[in-house]
Parts: sequence; C-alpha cells; structure tokens
Amino acid sequence: MAKTPEDLSTTPAPAPAPAPAPAEPTGRRRAWALAVCVAAAFLTLLDVSIVTVALPSMERHLDMSSAQQTWSIAGYTLTFGLALIPSGRLGDEFGRKKVLLVGMALFTLTGVLCGVAPDAGFLVASRLARGVAAGLVAPQVVGLLHQMYPPRERGRAFGYYGATVSLSTAIGPLLGGAVLQGFGTADGWRWIFFLFIPFDLAVLPFAVRLLPEGRRAERRNGLDLVGALILGLAVTGVMLPLLRGGAWADRGWWLAWTGLVLLEVFVLWEMGIARRGRQPLVDINLFRERAYWVGTLVAAALYGGFTGIFIVISQFLQQGMHYAPFKASLCTVLFTVGSAVCGVISGRIVHRVGRPLVIVGTALTALGLGATALVVGGSAPGDNMFLLVALPLLVAGCGAGCVIAANQTLALQLVPRREGSTAAGVYQTGMKIGTSLGTALASSLYFSQLLATQGDFPAAARAGLLGAAALAAVAFLVALPGLTVRGRPVPAPAVSVLEEAEPAG
Repeated sequence: MAKTPEDLSTTPAPAPAPAPAPAEPTGRRRAWALAVCVAAAFLTLLDVSIVTVALPSMERHLDMSSAQQTWSIAGYTLTFGLALIPSGRLGDEFGRKKVLLVGMALFTLTGVLCGVAPDAGFLVASRLARGVAAGLVAPQVVGLLHQMYPPRERGRAFGYYGATVSLSTAIGPLLGGAVLQGFGTADGWRWIFFLFIPFDLAVLPFAVRLLPEGRRAERRNGLDLVGALILGLAVTGVMLPLLRGGAWADRGWWLAWTGLVLLEVFVLWEMGIARRGRQPLVDINLFRERAYWVGTLVAAALYGGFTGIFIVISQFLQQGMHYAPFKASLCTVLFTVGSAVCGVISGRIVHRVGRPLVIVGTALTALGLGATALVVGGSAPGDNMFLLVALPLLVAGCGAGCVIAANQTLALQLVPRREGSTAAGVYQTGMKIGTSLGTALASSLYFSQLLATQGDFPAAARAGLLGAAALAAVAFLVALPGLTVRGRPVPAPAVSVLEEAEPAG
C-alpha cells in the first residue's frame, strides 16, 4: 500500500550513521608524528632554560631589576602552568591538533616580540604571553602520545619525550651561551629569540600533515571559565611572594595563604560542577588514583629542584667568577648528558622496574644538587668550576633523567584516553608550578644572600643551590611512601583494562 504524503511527513528520518573515528597513525607515520610532537615540546621547554644564561646581558642592556630578572624566567613558567589545564580541556573538546597549531603560531609571534623588546617591562610582558602560547602546546603533545600509543608501547614514547624534557631543560644554557658567544653580549640575547623562529615555523606544516585529527567530541561541554579564573588567582597568589623582590619579611606572605584558600575553593567548585552534570575544568576523580596524584606531586617538587639551579649557576659564574657566557654554560653540560641518556633508558625499563626507578632517581637528584651546593660554596675565584661540579651535576642529571619519563608513565597509566590531554595538563601544571617555585626560590635565596653578605657570590650560590636540593629531597620523600600500598610492593605497571576497552580518540 502506497504511503500518503501525510504518512511520509510523519515517518522519522533514519538517523545518520556516525562518522567513523579517524584511524590512528601506525608504523612509520606514527614515528614521524612522534618526531613532530617531540620537536614542539623541545622548542617550548627549551625557552624555559635558554634565557637563563642571557640574564646578566639583559640586565645590563635593559636595566633590569632582580625582580624583573626573576619574572622573565619564573613568569614564563607561571603563565605556562596557568594555561595548561584550560588548554588541556580545549584539546580534549575541540581537537588536540588544532590547539597545538594555534599554540605554535602564537609561540612564533611572541618570540618576535621578545626579540624586539625595547625595555624590561615590554620583555617581561612578552615572556608572560609566550608562556601562555607554550601552555597551549604542551598538554596536546602528551595527549597525542597518549592517543597514538597503546599502553604497552607508551613507555617507550614517553621515554623519548622524557629525554626531550631533560635535554631541553639542560641544554638551554649551553645553546644560549653559544648564541651569545657568536653574536656578542650586547644584542646576542635578542638572537636567542630570533633563532627560534625558523624552527617554530618548520614545525607547523609537518604538524598539519602528520598529526592525527582525533575524534570530535559528540557533546560540547564548554570551558569552565569560573574554575579557570579561581585556579589562576590561586596559583598567582601562591607564587607572588616568591617573585617579589626585597627582604623576605616584606614579601606579602598573606598572598600565599590566600592562594591556598582559593585552591580549596577551586576543588569545591569543580566538585559542584560535576554534581550538576557539567564538565569540570579538572575531573577531581583523577586524584582518586594514587599513582596519579603521587606522580604529580613528585613532578612538581623535582622540577622545582633541578630547574632552579640554572639561573643560580649562570649568575654566579658570570657575575662572581667573571666567566664568559659560553664558558659558564659548559659547566652544566654533564647534567645534560646524564639526564638525556637516563631519560631514554628509564622509558624503556619502567614497565619492568616500576616505582623504585622514581625513588632512586629523586634520591640521586637531591644528593647531586646538595653536593653541588657544597662544592660551589667553598670555591675560590681561580677554581676551575667545570671540574669541580662535573661529578655532582652528572649524578643529579642521571637522577632527573630516571624520574622524568618513568614518573609520567606511571602517573598516567590508568588515565582514560578521552581524558589524556586534561590529565596531562594537570600533571604538567604541577611541573610548571614546581618550576616557577624552584626558579623563584633559588633566585630569591641567591639575591637575598648576596645582599645580606654584600657580594659574597659563593655563599649566595650555595644558598640558592641548597634551596633547589631541598625541593628535590621533597620529591624523594613524596615518592618513597608510593613504593608500598598497604604493605605490599607495587607491581610493575600493567595494561589498563579501561584503556584497552576505549576507542582511541
């Protein structure tokens, strides 16, 4: 029987077939996509440390105060950290590839602004904006690795990523010293930013072609702007007393307590958002997994420890020992070698060794930094610092390399792929807050001691380095209880059933 027009008008149209999820890259294409991710991470993370060796030159030619010097380094990592969680959520909602491309474009633009800075205020503002751009990129890199690799292959991918983190952090002063040596100390610091630009631009076309699109979210949840604002105010409140100059008693420590209160408000707000059925900025349920929150705290304390040493060593060697920038940067080369080599190795063995690798690594980092502080504090103007600090910095570098890849693999092993970028953003926010805290603490101790002793550079360097060693020791103390759960050893990470059952996307 033929249907009338009325019948046809009431017949529901068949639901369109859902678009198939884009295939994840495999084999050679995935290896190239990994290279693109590693390159993007390297460039954004390199900018944390490469500027440290140029600080004395920038101070002279831009008339920077000690607070502005600290802001140019710690301010970058602060805005970097503040952008990570919102950008991680943006990547999960709208596509990691798209957000990474936007971040790399902005990173290129802000590099130009830093290079042409006419004064200290403009440079600091450009560095803050550059940190936001870098914060758009970083969680997408980790989220893409989480997306492209199944659990049993992810340790090796994170091993390469961990080696990149170690290498970029440690090799930055060496590359910065080489640039200053080649272009001169007058305007050489500008070329540190300009030379980034061709590499930034080169990443973009490869990223467009090689990175997977990922699955589009079926339901747009919107970004929790109120949560992002509360979190930003909380972290800024905690950091401001360390970033401010002057005596320790006059730094407005009430801001830090206000920041801690706001962190509690943020947690309560996010729990309320989840109860109302909306998508929170941070899924608090992530922290029900012990490995995740322990790993995040370890990362924050460790990065605070070993990244804080570079600004202290650079200032001490150039101002106190009158080393040329390149010669000063050579003193940290063994830290670079140790962290890069051990980063690759730890990524390959983490699934067999497990958390003891993190515990041993944090212990070695703390011991190495503490020994470096003692050696530097007893130095004389004619000492060859490269030989004196070689062994302790090698030990510290090997320890840091063991932790970086292994800790991240263990922390994220049970995180669902759909939450990959957000979980990575929270994890890396801990890293960047730790980096900002370590840089601010080490430089603050250095400058305060230098002022109190009226120019005793070895004593000032010892104070700054001991502060860095103390943060690394905190990482060890946090990691140590994680070795056992209810008295039983934690087994090497296994494949997560939850992750294997999920679609990649």
